[in-house]
Amino acid sequence: MNKLFPIYVKLEQTHTLLVGAGAVGLEKIQAMLANSPEARIDVVSREVSTDFLHFIAGRHHINLETRDFRDDDIKQKHMVVVASNNPTLNAHIKKLCQAQKTLLNVADKPDLCDFYLGSVVQKGNLKIGISTNGLSPTMAKRIKQFLNEIIPEEIDETLQLMSALRDELKGDLKEKIVVLNQHTETLMEQKKQHDRAN
Repeated sequence: MNKLFPIYVKLEQTHTLLVGAGAVGLEKIQAMLANSPEARIDVVSREVSTDFLHFIAGRHHINLETRDFRDDDIKQKHMVVVASNNPTLNAHIKKLCQAQKTLLNVADKPDLCDFYLGSVVQKGNLKIGISTNGLSPTMAKRIKQFLNEIIPEEIDETLQLMSALRDELKGDLKEKIVVLNQHTETLMEQKKQHDRAN
């Protein structure tokens, strides 16, 4: 059973540390910035790949220091993401994060993680996170491809209309939810009829 609690974090309002700037570090920072382009991320790594440097060029909210990790690097950080293949370092950072109650993700080490960076489907303002509880990132990517294909690009227009309708509705929250549920049910039925006709 997947007991993970899904949340959506405003990374531009938090402070993240990334340890490692090689191929895996690049994958991690690309994922974070794809979802939160203004994320505040400090990066610490003794070695930095050329691709990593190219990717962060011109991003002033990314702070890179080319050196070894120091214990005080996690101070004032809300989250730490580690892209290191050094088991001793990974275990050490885990202890530091536990002591400071800082959330930790270690690449390809589910037992060390407090959270995972899952696959994400995004169409405008619609964002769907996919989790396999760390069992199969490959399967998560396949599901992402499937959802990207079946969710129409026009979904964002529908979301904008629903937001406008919600703002116009009178009454308390419970009454608004009833009306919005009826409206979305009508939209879904119209979509099914359209698909059957085509």
